[in-house]
Amino acid sequence: MPLMNWTDKLTVGVTVLDNDHKKLVAMVNQLFDGIQSGHGKESVGKILDGLIAYTKVHFGNEERYFAQTGYPAAPAHKQEHDELTRQVVSVQQKYRAGTTNVLSLEVLNFLKNWLVKHIQGSDQKYGPYLNAKGIR
Repeated sequence: MPLMNWTDKLTVGVTVLDNDHKKLVAMVNQLFDGIQSGHGKESVGKILDGLIAYTKVHFGNEERYFAQTGYPAAPAHKQEHDELTRQVVSVQQKYRAGTTNVLSLEVLNFLKNWLVKHIQGSDQKYGPYLNAKGIR
C-alpha cells in the first residue's frame, strides 16, 4: 500500500508542474516501499538521493515560471522551497554519514505532509495566476 495517493486535490492546473508533483508522490512512495521491504542502506540512499535531486529540479521549474510571469508571491514561495531543501539535505547528510541507519516513518510522514500541505496551499495559489498568463 502506498504512503501517498495522487488525488485531484493536488492538481494545480499547470500540466508540467502537475506531472512533477505526480513524480514526487511516486518517488516518496518508492522510498517508503524500499524502507518497508527492508532494502539495504545503499538502495534506500539512492532513492533518497533521487528524490532530493528531482525536488530541486521541480522547484527550479516552478521558480522559472514565477520569474517568467512576475508571480508576486515568488519570494515567499522560494523561501518555502529553500527551507524544505535545507531540511531534506540535512536528513540526507545524516543518513550518508551513518548517524542514522534507517529513515524513520516520521521522516517519511514529514515529507508526505509537507508535500501535500505545500501543493494544496502555496502551489494552489499560483495555478490560476500562471493559467491567466497562458501557462497551462
